Amino acid sequence: MSLKWQDAYDIALTLSEKHPDVDPRYVRFTDLHRWVLELEDFDDEPERSGERLLEAIQMAWIAEVDPD
Repeated sequence: MSLKWQDAYDIALTLSEKHPDVDPRYVRFTDLHRWVLELEDFDDEPERSGERLLEAIQMAWIAEVDPD
């Protein structure tokens, strides 16, 4: 499966598995951007991301680790 920037939920799931000790509420967008690019299944252009997409990924990750 190939991940694209718009696949916020799937990216968040993968990041939560890859970085289980990280609290996504405190991840900087620069780190989040780099971590997404480092995902094995990620296949999209780095410059296609933006604050809105990174925020969507971060919010999905937060919801995944803290569903309350």
